[in-house]
Amino acid sequence: MLVGISPVIGPDLLATLYRMGHGDEIVLADAHFPGDACNARVLRADGLKVTALLEGILPLFVLDTYVPAPLVMMAAVPGDTLDPNVEASFRAVVDRFYPDTPAVARISRADFYARARAAFAVVMTGETAKYGNLILTKGVTPV
Repeated sequence: MLVGISPVIGPDLLATLYRMGHGDEIVLADAHFPGDACNARVLRADGLKVTALLEGILPLFVLDTYVPAPLVMMAAVPGDTLDPNVEASFRAVVDRFYPDTPAVARISRADFYARARAAFAVVMTGETAKYGNLILTKGVTPV
């Protein structure tokens, strides 16, 4: 354990966040997401909800201000519906740390998977909410 770092941030995740550069993306994936099929760098955070990880990550991680949408979620597939509480719960955490962050962008399932393949890492969580995946884009750490 380290002082000032949430206990939900394990050593592998801490090292991954440290190694990420400006513009790199990390996927906080729900328990149903095909993480290992999408990315070679998969970290496990089983049992943790995405909101708990956001609470631990955002004090350490600056969101990118040079992109239109540093937060990205998957859009519902045709014929399916989204639970607005999922995005609202993610956004409530983000707003405590970065209230001026632009709205969450929604992209198609195929585009989300493509972004996950190109992401720096995928963190598999215990999130069971449908469409409970979130991509964060890392920004420049202030000096």
